[in-house]
Amino acid sequence: MHKIPAKDAEAAAPIKVAVLALPEVLALDFGIPVQVLGRNTQGRYEVHSCSLGGLPVPATGGFSVLPERGLDLLEEVDTVIVPGFSQSREPLPDEVLNALTAAHGRGARMVSICTGAFALAQAGILDGLSATTHWGSTSDLAALFPRIAVDENVLFVDNGQVLTSAGVAAGIDLCLHLVRSDWGAAQGNRTAKAIVSAPRREGTQSQFISHKPLRSSADQPSDVGAAMEWALKNLHEPLTIAHMSAAIALSERTLARRFERHAGIAPMKWLSLQRVERAKELLESSDVPIERIAAAVGLGSGANFRTIFKRHTSLTPSQYRHAFTAA
Repeated sequence: MHKIPAKDAEAAAPIKVAVLALPEVLALDFGIPVQVLGRNTQGRYEVHSCSLGGLPVPATGGFSVLPERGLDLLEEVDTVIVPGFSQSREPLPDEVLNALTAAHGRGARMVSICTGAFALAQAGILDGLSATTHWGSTSDLAALFPRIAVDENVLFVDNGQVLTSAGVAAGIDLCLHLVRSDWGAAQGNRTAKAIVSAPRREGTQSQFISHKPLRSSADQPSDVGAAMEWALKNLHEPLTIAHMSAAIALSERTLARRFERHAGIAPMKWLSLQRVERAKELLESSDVPIERIAAAVGLGSGANFRTIFKRHTSLTPSQYRHAFTAA
């Protein structure tokens, strides 16, 4: 898929997505693409569900999901998403494997959440690729499918046409990654805000991180949440961890420790990522000169901005703007 410039987004056709329910589908995994892509992107995606024969599929938790279509839906869509399912180690029917293989063969984007990777693996779609799944299933995936380079230490893997993620929350991260990849950083951030999620967790982030809620209650921000909110409001300033800690009356050492426990990343590295994300939005949606964007996101000179931006994206700001508007 290609990013669509903001000025053309309203006129662009929605991306068609099929969510394939397999036996004992994990209910939360099934709901993630429906909720994130189907309900919180202002019509950017057209999401439908399907199953073998269009029949009800038992889900974990003692109820069934009622898909809208049969496997013929996979012939029509741009993206196929396979949520996790409890029977992932069991052989899938040939009809399912053939439908997945055919969709991949015609160029559809193939995506798995959690143990949905086992379905793509059975269809041979992951052969020769790096992939991930829930950390509790990575050893089985590697043992059953030795042609896959299984990585247990990441949230998701993007191979271009084929993407896989770890469990549950990582499925949200992957869906937000799809939104950013398809429609740009601004839409990705709007969607993240709508679902009350962190705007971005890198796919390379480890699965083994203990996270705490951004807010300790609906109206009382945690120390880390307050520091994040304050920093985002002051991105244009040359902030340091000393500034952040002073703003919430916490010592630098305590803030750094709590920040890493909460967000899995050091405060200044997180701040750098937020500056780059804001810069992406400005590059995508405006013709503001590079030097003014550098100042607006707190990265100082144009030269410093170019260095940091390229470190995060492998592109200079000008290259990024050109690639986005030419997409």
